[in-house]
Amino acid sequence: MSDESDIDHLVQRLATLGDRIETGMDRRQFVRTLASGGFAIGMAQWLGVDDFLAADDGTVPIVTALVRDDPDDPWSIRERTRDVPAEWYAAVKKAFEVNERLAQIAFTGYLGSAVVPGDYDSGTATVSVGVSSEGHSVGEMLADVASGIDIDVKTIIEVEDFQDDAESVEPRFADAVTDGRVPSGVACETPTSLATLAPALYHPASERRFFVTAEHAFAEDRDVTDGTLILPRDDDDAVELGTVTNYHPVLDIAAVEPKGWLEPASRIDAPSRPRVRGQFTRFGLADLVARDRELEKVGALSGYTTGKVQGIDAVTCFTDEFCRRGQIRWGGEMDLIDGDSGSVSYHRDPQGEDGEVLIAGFNNARTWWPGQSYVWGVGAYRLTEEHGYHF
Repeated sequence: MSDESDIDHLVQRLATLGDRIETGMDRRQFVRTLASGGFAIGMAQWLGVDDFLAADDGTVPIVTALVRDDPDDPWSIRERTRDVPAEWYAAVKKAFEVNERLAQIAFTGYLGSAVVPGDYDSGTATVSVGVSSEGHSVGEMLADVASGIDIDVKTIIEVEDFQDDAESVEPRFADAVTDGRVPSGVACETPTSLATLAPALYHPASERRFFVTAEHAFAEDRDVTDGTLILPRDDDDAVELGTVTNYHPVLDIAAVEPKGWLEPASRIDAPSRPRVRGQFTRFGLADLVARDRELEKVGALSGYTTGKVQGIDAVTCFTDEFCRRGQIRWGGEMDLIDGDSGSVSYHRDPQGEDGEVLIAGFNNARTWWPGQSYVWGVGAYRLTEEHGYHF
């Protein structure tokens, strides 16, 4: 047998062995199978299951967050882990794979989908799929793709008929900034729109920090403006924060290089003035859902609201010619109104000090069609995966 065919045969055996973890095989069974099959334990890294072998029987360690060792040093970022039930982990991991497969197929009528993890005791996960009326007869096809994961199909009607019935409210302007650090959750202005300022966004490769808000606040007139971001203030003159360095239309964020004496802060302008300590990973968000936790947000127009997570790692194809991935669905449609785009969703840091929070995601839009009600926006982990940013 040739070396090439030997390698192909080995790859096939490794893939088969890796798939068996998804069926609920425990750690001892897996180790015995490795040994009886002539594999070295060191091959676990090839299989991507070294985390599986590192855990006690029945549990798997997952990375739940990126956090700072030093709260005042945004470059001291590290991974935080916790052990979760192996059965639950396998179900959620498979649901992520099914969700990605649906997005790749993009069958007729597909408008988006999201993973909904079950609680830890259930050991389950569901994929919620939104279809238009022309894509309602997809049950058999989805069953073939699902590989044992429950699929919840919802028909979405008239997604283009948007009407904003929100009452007019006064925006939350920043107080006089005395320390040169601007918190998030306050109004900011582009040459044509009003949005909400997010917490400081960092890029470790260049050790740069940015003001950040929604890209669509600039989108309409980007060709005729200079990308200037303005901070209106209570009882004081407005001040220029800087100009856009990077537009990211699919993520719907605009990163603004600071100009002058003002700098972005890792603080949120809520009554408790919470400090951002880091951000949740994709599995960290799944953990929040499994434990039935709520997200919080502070918008420049609607202020402070809370709500349950309805779906993670979502694909959203409702409004553009392209699909947005890595989305979070949470709360209800009234948790976001025009001017709140650019706010962040967050949750208390379960291992942090009082007043420390982790960012879940970046709020961009809300539903406006019958039968569904949530805010959606890109998960913080997606910003890291795509461009290296972190909060």
